[in-house]
Parts: sequence; structure tokens; C-alpha cells
Amino acid sequence: MLSRTVRFCINPDGSADGGNGFGGRPAMRGLGRYYEMTFTLLGTPDPRTGYIVGIQEIDAAARAAVIPEIGRRCAQTPTAEPASVLAGLWPIAKQAMPRPLARVRWQLTPTYSVEMSMPDADATIQRVLIRQRFDFAAAHRLHIAGLGDEQNRTIFGKCNNPNGHGHNYQVEPAISIPIDRADSFDLSELEAIVDDAVIEPFDHKHLNRDTSEFNEAEGGVIPSVERIAMVCHERLRAKLGQAMPEATVERVTVWETDRTSCTFPA
Repeated sequence: MLSRTVRFCINPDGSADGGNGFGGRPAMRGLGRYYEMTFTLLGTPDPRTGYIVGIQEIDAAARAAVIPEIGRRCAQTPTAEPASVLAGLWPIAKQAMPRPLARVRWQLTPTYSVEMSMPDADATIQRVLIRQRFDFAAAHRLHIAGLGDEQNRTIFGKCNNPNGHGHNYQVEPAISIPIDRADSFDLSELEAIVDDAVIEPFDHKHLNRDTSEFNEAEGGVIPSVERIAMVCHERLRAKLGQAMPEATVERVTVWETDRTSCTFPA
């Protein structure tokens, strides 16, 4: 598979100049909208060039067929849900791309994206994957009660500090919804669910002391980033099932730092 990210702006004046750098093409003019779309194509590298396809062909297809349609939708239906718009863009991109289209991910903000993939052979209906990142601050201590202090320090190092230590965690659920329900998806509803299931229980808490999920005396698990991702997944799955039965939590990623994260399920 080959992936190519195309950066562009949808501008009030319809301008089309600029390059595919961080500024995007078209470049920003006035109160424009900046987007990124990543197209993933299937294929076998050409034995002579080593290419699956020239990236300029992907850029050209996106700018000829996909970006103009986004511009039209922004002008005509600016309140449309992006997941619903992407559902309409998928067949356009599929036809325009020079190789079979495996996946499209539309990055609407640095923390919010919608994605569609080639459906599985046994899938009854195509689905849209929605990601939004959130954050909370919490303290924890990594410690196994059945081990001695020296053993715990050997395993966990500074993370075994007796009074705990803190992180600015980031959590990103990936929510899957049927394509025929994409127009009814409301990001604010997802934000309310995440706030209720994850942010309120864990934000500005000492996880070992203030939460039952990570309190060993109450049968909780050790609050490693791996376990935090699992617990967030379980809590979100339960809340989402009540509020949005048509949606499923495909996976949850938790960042402990900018260098350490865990995704559950993998």
C-alpha cells in the first residue's frame, strides 16, 4: 500500500495557488478552511521504477475530483456532518484514483478526523471511522503489592515513586458508525459521552487512590498506560452502547507522553 497526504484550503475567493507543503494548495486566503486528506492505494511496485504509482497522479486526482466536491459542499451545505460528506466522497475518490483505493482519512482539525476503508468481503454495510482526541491530567503509581520495595523500584524505576507522579494523558477513541447513519452523527454527543465516561472520573485524580478501576484495595488493576487504555475502552463501550447503539468503539489509544502510547484492542 502507498499513502499520500494532500493538504489544501477551501477559500472564500476560490483561489487555487500554492504548493503541497504545510501551507497546502490552494494556500490560505482570508477565513479559509485548512484540511488534510490521506489516500492509501493498493498495488504492486513497478519492477523498473519501484513505484506503485507516482504521487503526482494521486495529487492530480484529488485536486481534480475530490477537493472541488469538498469546496462545493462547504459552500452549499456548510452544516453537513463530515462523516456524511466523506461517505459521498468515497465513490468519487475511488473512481478518480489511478490505483484501487484502500482507505481515505480526512483530517479536519489536528485532533478530529473521519476515515473510510475498503469494506471487508463479509461486511453487510460500509462504515465510517471517527476519531477525536481528548485530554486529562492524573497522577498514578506503578507498584505491585506482592513484591518488595527493591523489586518494585527495579521494575518501575521513577514510576514507583511512593507519592506517585503525574501525566497529561491524551485519549483518542476510534468510533465506527454505519454509512447510512453518518448524517446523524453529532460530535458534541461523543464529547459528552467521553466526558462522562473518562474525563470526569479520571481528570485531576490520583488513579490508585481515587478510582475503583485502579485501586488495588478495591480489586483494581495497576494503572499502566496499557491498563488505562483497556479501562477507557471498557467504559466508553458501555456508555456509547447506551447513547448511540448504532456505533461501536473500534479501539482506544491513550498517550502517557508524546513518546509512549497504547492502543486497545490492537
